Amino acid sequence: PKEPSGSLRADSIKIKKEVANAFVKRKKRSSLYFEYYKSPMEQMHEHCENYPPCDYLSDQVGFALAYNRFFG
Repeated sequence: PKEPSGSLRADSIKIKKEVANAFVKRKKRSSLYFEYYKSPMEQMHEHCENYPPCDYLSDQVGFALAYNRFFG
């Protein structure tokens, strides 16, 4: 069904699941290394989250300021 403007409605556009999956495939991880490795930023976030004063302050002023306040 077309809209009065001549464009198709979003609910009228349908493609098969297999066709959709062909171009929306997720990249698979190549090794277990990525399962255990955490980026330095993620490690910093966890360090701050595990220290209650830093975690509380990060909710107030943001992670970067809170982390620098407690861990330099």
